[in-house]
Amino acid sequence: MSNPEQTSASAVLTIDLGAICDNWRTLKAKVGGVECAAVVKADAYGLGAAKVGPALYRAGCRHFFVAHLNEAIALRPVLPGDAALYVLHGIHPDSERDFVTHGVVPVLNSLVQVKAWGKLARERGVRLPAVLQVDTGMARLGLGCEELETLAEAPGMLSEIDLRLIMSHLVSAENQAEVINDLQLARFRAALARLPKARASLANSSGIFLGRDYHFDLVRPGAALYGVAPIAGMPNPVRPVIKLEGRVIQTRWIAAGNAVGYSHTWTAPRRSRIATVAVGYCLPLVGNVSMDTVTLDVTDVPAHELAEGTLITLADDALHVDKIASRAGTIGYEVLTRLGNRYLRSYIND
Repeated sequence: MSNPEQTSASAVLTIDLGAICDNWRTLKAKVGGVECAAVVKADAYGLGAAKVGPALYRAGCRHFFVAHLNEAIALRPVLPGDAALYVLHGIHPDSERDFVTHGVVPVLNSLVQVKAWGKLARERGVRLPAVLQVDTGMARLGLGCEELETLAEAPGMLSEIDLRLIMSHLVSAENQAEVINDLQLARFRAALARLPKARASLANSSGIFLGRDYHFDLVRPGAALYGVAPIAGMPNPVRPVIKLEGRVIQTRWIAAGNAVGYSHTWTAPRRSRIATVAVGYCLPLVGNVSMDTVTLDVTDVPAHELAEGTLITLADDALHVDKIASRAGTIGYEVLTRLGNRYLRSYIND
């Protein structure tokens, strides 16, 4: 029996939770006994952290990274208590107590954050858990050289902090021949030697494939969990996880020389059959994209194969996110996170 919701939906985004979990297992196997976390920021790269997080937990994942505190607060109730939640952007002024209330661990990215977290720990009379991030070349988040030097010379600044992990982030790990990879590894090891002993984490999805030297105690895959290829120019070792289908809501024939869509950016070179599909801002097709529709030239498709109401596949195992991204001049991350919440979502293989 068909699902009434799917039958009436103008567009359906199918998310394969089983494929996401298989991808996590593939990456976990690659690092052997090293802990394998999951980055579920940006609502699990747009695919629904409230569904993806628990599925990964059932697969064996116990460490979850998000970008913002509000993401962690939303995810905390759907994960068991032994799941560790880390906020990559760290603490903001006056947010410290919210981390404690919700059982969330901040990633401390500056001495200001280190001092604020230590101050709260002293007030509460307990050592509070945290991750410390050092910048090894990304110039985005983490302690820079001067801050690292200050902290190394005054390790007492960390005395009230239960340092769960020291981490950094790779710049260009998807390009395995880049010199910056080895340089960052050397900088990270040098930083670890100057800081209190703690578990360490450097590798993201792509970093996992740079080899054992980059694995340390915990790896943090993100995009590869969701089917994005982790290594540039190499076969993708992970499975695609989405299928996007849009319904044909109308077809029409137009004469040669007639134009289509906003601003008439495309003109039919011949008598053409145009299908309007209920998907917007997704792929560059015939004419400009409207907010909720795109138009396709389906002249060469037999009419009986493309009647109104037919679902057209816009992304799947064959037309995966990396291929779409390449055609659109962007990256797989953007394709996933821009899918939005306007499609009917169907989760399979949980």
